[in-house]
Amino acid sequence: MKNSLQPVILAGGSGTRLWPLSREGYPKQFLILDGNTSLLQQTAQRVAALASTGAAVQPPLVVGGEEHRFLIVDQLREIRCEPAHVVLEPLGRNTAPAITLAALHASAAGEDPVLVVTPADQTVRDPAAFTAALAQAAESAASGDIVVLGIAPERPETGFGYIRCSGATSSANAGTAAAVEQFVEKPDLATAVRYLEEGGYYWNAGIFVLRASTWLKALSTFRPDILDATRAAFDSRKVDGKFIRPNRELFAEVPSESIDYAVMERCPGSKIAVRMVSCAAGWSDLGAWEAVWQVGDKDDAGNVTSGDVLLNGSRNTLVHATHRLVGAIGLEDIVVVETPDAVLVSHRNHSQAVKKIVSELSSSGRGEHSQHRKVHRPWGWYDSIDMGDRFQVKRIMVKPGASLSLQMHHHRAEHWIVVRGTAEVRCGEKTLMLTENQSTYIPLGETHRLANPGKVPLEIIEVQSGSYLGEDDIVRFEDTYGRSKPG
Repeated sequence: MKNSLQPVILAGGSGTRLWPLSREGYPKQFLILDGNTSLLQQTAQRVAALASTGAAVQPPLVVGGEEHRFLIVDQLREIRCEPAHVVLEPLGRNTAPAITLAALHASAAGEDPVLVVTPADQTVRDPAAFTAALAQAAESAASGDIVVLGIAPERPETGFGYIRCSGATSSANAGTAAAVEQFVEKPDLATAVRYLEEGGYYWNAGIFVLRASTWLKALSTFRPDILDATRAAFDSRKVDGKFIRPNRELFAEVPSESIDYAVMERCPGSKIAVRMVSCAAGWSDLGAWEAVWQVGDKDDAGNVTSGDVLLNGSRNTLVHATHRLVGAIGLEDIVVVETPDAVLVSHRNHSQAVKKIVSELSSSGRGEHSQHRKVHRPWGWYDSIDMGDRFQVKRIMVKPGASLSLQMHHHRAEHWIVVRGTAEVRCGEKTLMLTENQSTYIPLGETHRLANPGKVPLEIIEVQSGSYLGEDDIVRFEDTYGRSKPG
């Protein structure tokens, strides 16, 4: 009988080092950086591929933030992947509590599946090699071991933690489960060079395979405080369809800790066995723009481009354009990332420092660290295309069958013009249907709602006018999505 494999996709995190493309409201796991699928979608497809090895693979269990719940479900459904459940962290508490939530849920009915735990924001260039290594890890984990994937290093790297092990010191041994001797912190460059020369050191990919009971036992051994606090929050959970919500107040009491610090670094030399399967699959965690350049398709001069880009005399440069034409002349080892409201220019060797820009934006109260100009909502999205004194213009898309909340504004009136699809508009006591090129006016203070009753996306242009146009000028009376925040 085949072991039941339960993929666990960790979809939290903000990915600040890929700013301005990655932001709190739309972090890197939802971005398309390679091909035509997002990193989350690629992750779901990789773990689903385990079924090709004959394993009994369950629908994925996703652990993510409350604010990203509809992004998670929508992106997975785009690739026809229906998650088993989405466990919503009320606030970030790092990977150890996240995995604990997944293990508690997976074993709630008395079962003990093998958990295949993977971050949602990584990529690999050789999916077949990755699947083979993961299958070998699952086979070893079924006996009760904790198994970690170790990435055969391609270069001296200071941005990753390392795993030191015996018995898997060459790529020829890829797929062999070897005993882990030590988890090593991120090294300086000289130490990373030595690791590469000596062999026996592997990048820690943050991908773990283990039974749910094995994780809970290990955590109870090394960090019972995390287990007890997380269990209390989970036991007081609420279930809303696919969404599982641990108790917010109790989850706030959970210590914030990574799986490495909480458990993994303590296992070598203890009674809890940790093994490693070596994987040479062109893996990258895309932790900075330098990493995106490393895995990108390069031209003859080593340049990686995306979008409408013209290069002249440039070498080893990354240019990512999302909104307009970008021309680059005479650049070498440079990163240029263009979005509608922000542009990043950095030397490739300094791309890890992008998080300092994000921190400065946050501390100064600017919104560019958290949201794009185009903001995704459960019902669709809006794009603030122009604004000035006492006016703002938005382009709004509403998904088929979706609707905004029943709401009113104290400080602004709105004009709506339909440019695509059919709009159902409730304004006060009246309800009207609008089609392409028709418009309506929502007076200040009037209760209103916009809905899309059709089968195609609805697009409108909204012109707001008034003394205050902030997103917090919304009073909600009814909302399909259970929100209390603006939008």
